[in-house]
Amino acid sequence: MHNKNDWRLLNQEDYLKNAKLIKSKYQKPNETWDHDHCAFCWDKFSENDNDLNTGYCTTDRKYWICDDCFSDFKDSFNFELVS
Repeated sequence: MHNKNDWRLLNQEDYLKNAKLIKSKYQKPNETWDHDHCAFCWDKFSENDNDLNTGYCTTDRKYWICDDCFSDFKDSFNFELVS
């Protein structure tokens, strides 16, 4: 359970509450967009070895969530894992 004053919480409820997520390897969406950030802690996702390479993303691949933040917020955000 997380604290409602957690520094990572910045109104993500507006777009991630009840989100359907998939566990996925990160792939850059196009040649000009080569990374994304965790929607909570801002850790970097990319194809580079020094960054996060797998995590949870919304089905449209717009929002990414790292393993730690997924674990911390899965219950309060009611995330649903889909295949």
